[in-house]
Amino acid sequence: MIQFRATKMLHTASGHQLLDVGFQLKQGSILALYGPSGAGKTTILRILAGLTDAATGYIQVGDNIWLDTSHHINLPTRHRSIGFVFQDFALFPHLTVRGQLEFALPKKADRLIVDELLSMMELEELQHRKPALLSGGQQQRVALARAIARRPRLLLLDEPLSALDDEMRHRLQDFILKAHRSFQLTTILVSHYLPEIFRLSDEVIVLENGQVRRQDTAANIFLEEKISSKFRVTGEIVDIQPADIVCIVSVLSGNNIVKVVATAAEAAALHIGQKVVVASKAFNPIILPL
Repeated sequence: MIQFRATKMLHTASGHQLLDVGFQLKQGSILALYGPSGAGKTTILRILAGLTDAATGYIQVGDNIWLDTSHHINLPTRHRSIGFVFQDFALFPHLTVRGQLEFALPKKADRLIVDELLSMMELEELQHRKPALLSGGQQQRVALARAIARRPRLLLLDEPLSALDDEMRHRLQDFILKAHRSFQLTTILVSHYLPEIFRLSDEVIVLENGQVRRQDTAANIFLEEKISSKFRVTGEIVDIQPADIVCIVSVLSGNNIVKVVATAAEAAALHIGQKVVVASKAFNPIILPL
């Protein structure tokens, strides 16, 4: 079990705000942090990593205490078993792909994990290239592999896929799931993208105004409980086209397009780019805003 409690004053666009958060997380699971900008999601990751100090706090990972401000315990980052993937990749420009992974290895670590990760992330043919010669998706795979190379107790992902197109984003989600399971990681993911949260997370924490509003599964938080259906997917509206007296709404879910018939009144309340749930109720698909 991972235990986290922390308080810290945040400086947001709307002024000062107190971060006051506590939660527990079962080891081996994936937790998604969700909420508006300034809610404290990235700050939580940085406190876990020891990159940002908390005013008060307590972090326990298994039997190891990383932070306990009441007893003046605050392990430096290098002594915390974490892997951190940032939005901007943060690769070393002078190192090759293989060099990035080898640099991350702890002393006396088994170097076979480098070959294993190069194979898992499909980077074998790119292992002698430097970051300048890699695409965004390739660089992100390297960043993910580098974070895993030291076999961390905790993998922290700060919106790592936000800059990628949908196809590459979906592929990288596959890599994250595969690595998480293969290396038995505990992962905390910051994401605003609901299809990604539904696909990857075991639990979700919704943050608002620096506090935990709710912690539960994505389905229990984001889907309306009153809908009785066997078919239910999340997605993003990519097109709305009039067709006689109705409209055809196209929803992208993963790599698939779901087309749903909506009345003109229903379509008027929808817009392209909106996150929605497509559910089947009494055999008739309906669209629900998220």
